[in-house]
Amino acid sequence: MNFKEQGQGPAVVLIHGLFGSLDNLGLLARPLGEQYRVISLDLRNHGASFHSDEMSYPQQAADVLALLDHLALDKAALIGHSMGGKVAMQVAKLAPHRVNQLVVADMAPVAYPHARHQNVFAGLNATLTRAPQSRSEAEAILAEHIEIAGVRQFLLKSFAKTETGWGWRFNVPALERNYANIMGWPDADARFEGPTLFIKGGESDYMLPAYTETVMAQFPAAKARVIAGTGHWLHAEKPVLFNKLVVDFLSTGG
Repeated sequence: MNFKEQGQGPAVVLIHGLFGSLDNLGLLARPLGEQYRVISLDLRNHGASFHSDEMSYPQQAADVLALLDHLALDKAALIGHSMGGKVAMQVAKLAPHRVNQLVVADMAPVAYPHARHQNVFAGLNATLTRAPQSRSEAEAILAEHIEIAGVRQFLLKSFAKTETGWGWRFNVPALERNYANIMGWPDADARFEGPTLFIKGGESDYMLPAYTETVMAQFPAAKARVIAGTGHWLHAEKPVLFNKLVVDFLSTGG
């Protein structure tokens, strides 16, 4: 797995979401690096990490645990956004003795409908067919399918020039094949009883009141905070407040 480190102190692992990379939580990594050893990683099929045809949450959790082994870390705090939140939750359930604290940003331990990213995959597949040779060409193709400019710009952070030409750093075919796994949740029975913080974007629909009972059944020590006026990208929309919630939680032991 590709990763980068900064800072010194207790270990904190940052885990990005679908179509992302280790830079996505950079606004949090920098202030955390003043007090902690921060490890930011690229999940499989993302960024500069390895590509694989398989992409279940148990497999991704095993990837994270293997990285902790590689870094000789017995324990770490985990912070995950969106899909990365599910990966972090899976790690905490599979190996609770290795997780000091858990922070989940705008994601619940539930299965979501499978239609959330249809337009994104349509745009990405169009670029694979038409092979744009610049970011501007790629954006024009994406715009035929993806109306929101911010979504296009987020995706284009992973569009890069390589020795063989321009292309996506994430593995589009594997992500699409494994989309049901990504939107699903395989482990609704196991529990993590350690300190857990869920942070919700006030205007996001990824964490709903209807999920509260399910969350508490799986994470009985969970606390929740809401950042008003933010959507799913709460950590980028109001980074100062988001960072304060995370730092306060980590520094007080949950």
